[in-house]
Amino acid sequence: MFETLSEKLDAALRTVTGQGRINELNIAHTMREIRRALLDADVNFQVARDFTERIKEQALGEDVLTSVQPGQQLVKIVYDELVGLLGGEQADLNPGKRVPRVILVAGLQGSGKTTFVSKLALKLKSEGHTPLLGAADVYRPAAVDQLKTLAASVSVPVFSIVEDGTPVKDAVRVARESIAEARKTGRDTVIIDTAGRLHVDEEMMAEVSEIKRVIEPDEILFVVDSMTGQDAVNAAKAFNDELDFDGVVLTKLDGDSRGGAALSIRHVVHKPIKFASTGEKLDALTEFYPDRMAQRILGMGDVVSFVEKAQEQYDEEQAQKLERKIRSQKFDLEDFLEQLDRIKKMGSVKDLLGMIPGVSRQIKDLEIEDDAFMHIEAMIQSMTPEERRNPDLINGRRRLRIANGSGLEVSDVNQLLKQFRDMQKMMKTVMKLSGRNRSVDLGSLLGAQRN
Repeated sequence: MFETLSEKLDAALRTVTGQGRINELNIAHTMREIRRALLDADVNFQVARDFTERIKEQALGEDVLTSVQPGQQLVKIVYDELVGLLGGEQADLNPGKRVPRVILVAGLQGSGKTTFVSKLALKLKSEGHTPLLGAADVYRPAAVDQLKTLAASVSVPVFSIVEDGTPVKDAVRVARESIAEARKTGRDTVIIDTAGRLHVDEEMMAEVSEIKRVIEPDEILFVVDSMTGQDAVNAAKAFNDELDFDGVVLTKLDGDSRGGAALSIRHVVHKPIKFASTGEKLDALTEFYPDRMAQRILGMGDVVSFVEKAQEQYDEEQAQKLERKIRSQKFDLEDFLEQLDRIKKMGSVKDLLGMIPGVSRQIKDLEIEDDAFMHIEAMIQSMTPEERRNPDLINGRRRLRIANGSGLEVSDVNQLLKQFRDMQKMMKTVMKLSGRNRSVDLGSLLGAQRN
């Protein structure tokens, strides 16, 4: 997502940043290109116009016109306005006024609402909460079964009502009794999954409004499919007029959407985007940070998110253990396999690389599959524990066995072993340098922000 928009914004800004001075003429041209880029990304016309007018007004100010680097000043103005357009600051869930805290989730059918409910349950559970899910989507065939399947994979209970072998089609009752069940079983959070339709209609709005009135939720989240463009913005406005929700959840941000919904929705409904969902896996849910998203749109990367993802997989003790192994030159293929597994858990490889400044543009046309490490893992798993710990044992006969066991060629095994030896040499060099300069410290790099 945002790749095309990023390219066009970069091209528009490059025409000015390379010039010694900026004036009304080149600013007008740049604003026209930026507005065109936004409209091509399916951003609301009024939003695009207001955005470029604010930039133009600031760019023609005296401080910018007389600046030593007016082009860089303009980039800073565009960045600041993008952050404002996306919401300014990261917004947390509302604190509960009672126990259990009640979160009502609404949205159109197909927006990823039920999957989000399970993702949110997993996230809250990882933070020490004890969620329960209320299956109030009582109309869509198999909706309750889908929720139960997803919830079971994260070990979170689901409340539904079945009478005479048939699910009760009373969403208000399910929502109300979910809260009672949570109190009875000692759960501190209830997340209510409501029914959606293919489009906004009076019946759906009346039902979700009644649920809101009866359960008085602490938080109402509207889930929107970011790939639906301006339709998503229109649906958000209709739901907000009826529910006055607290925040927006953008799903399918890993798709090929043009980004118009993300850039328009905050401006139109005046409610923060609280979460972004970037895949089908239930751990693919992150808080939405406007400043980080603006950096990625402008090709500046997102180092903070990258470090946070690394910290989720490494605590300080693990990082220090890894450092000791590297320093003592005992880092072997078993350790390498473990690190590959940690990297996979951090998310999509292409997304991770896109967080590194300057890399996103270089890899935009590359197809990097999430199973890019599969062949390496297959080869290492085809080795004996002794071979993993001491790769020098792997002679020609062993290489053939490993190749056969992993379904690959001997040349692939040779390449892996060569690359591993090269990596060991590089690590040895880095550790020699860090011995002279303690500023190079893997332990502090991965663990510092936890303290």
